[in-house]
Amino acid sequence: HKIVLSPMTRIRADDHGVPLPYVKTYYAQRACVRGTLLITEAVAVCPRAKGLPNIPGIWSDSQIAAWKDVVDEVHSMGCSIWIQLWATGRASEMETLSSLGFELESSSDVPIASGDPVPRPLSSEDIQLYIREYAQAARNAVHGAGFDGVEIHGAHGYQIDQFLQSSCNRRTDKWGGSIPGRSKFGLDITQSIIDAVGKDRVGMKLSPWSTFQGMGTMVDLLPQFQHFITCLREMDIAYLHLTNSRWLQEEQPGVKIHPDVNNATFVRMWGLEKPIVLAGGYDADSAKRLVDETYSEHNNVLVAFGRHYISNPDLPFRLKMGIALQKYNRDT
Repeated sequence: HKIVLSPMTRIRADDHGVPLPYVKTYYAQRACVRGTLLITEAVAVCPRAKGLPNIPGIWSDSQIAAWKDVVDEVHSMGCSIWIQLWATGRASEMETLSSLGFELESSSDVPIASGDPVPRPLSSEDIQLYIREYAQAARNAVHGAGFDGVEIHGAHGYQIDQFLQSSCNRRTDKWGGSIPGRSKFGLDITQSIIDAVGKDRVGMKLSPWSTFQGMGTMVDLLPQFQHFITCLREMDIAYLHLTNSRWLQEEQPGVKIHPDVNNATFVRMWGLEKPIVLAGGYDADSAKRLVDETYSEHNNVLVAFGRHYISNPDLPFRLKMGIALQKYNRDT
């Protein structure tokens, strides 16, 4: 089927970034319909990438072992599971970073908003280290924990997005200053992961139009993401995952977003041959229209659900049978 579990931050790891036992239960519940693709919550690639409390990692033996239990359970139920890898960058919480002995980092010394902490620009050496750490995290995930693949988190104002967009990236070296320069960090990470686990095990998530965490305000946004997605296509990765901005409108009514919130431009660019995952506030009716009408000739369009999956772990079955969905509780 074409329903995907969207990555959602669950904050269910211990202080060392090890997933707690009920993480396995959580993913197993959502693997109750065979053939489902699950994408995990964002997982930190290294200690300094873990800028929020109680998010999981994939760098230590104990973390890898805990994730292997999750993966084995999901596989036993006939489903696939990909890990989403990230670093939080300037979107980190200062208290969490300080407790770990790290500084706030980003592409440039640009805070998310006026009055927010100012990050330290990463040096070229820092950047190269991060690229290696992404690759090692991918190896740990695929060859250690047994994940089917890796989704790179390039969305929602986190580290890779902070390099992609000129609203944050003010660099003038090879890691900024132009559309190819701003693309280089994310593309080099992608290539390093391809080299580590193979192109058929690599996906990328982007949120071009979202203004969350200071993003989506750059003048040349469309050509920036056109270039980046074109390069990803040439790298022949497994899939592209795009988020619409409708979820942001629900969170912040009245927020200004770009009119092309449905990502149609980028879907056309990506083409018909490779899978593409679309996310962003879909329900049973809008998801069906997306697949059966909007992209009826595109057999590789998948629809990612997030919040509805929290209260409906058997979501694909409910959608197939026309069973009403239980309302999710955001407080959980």
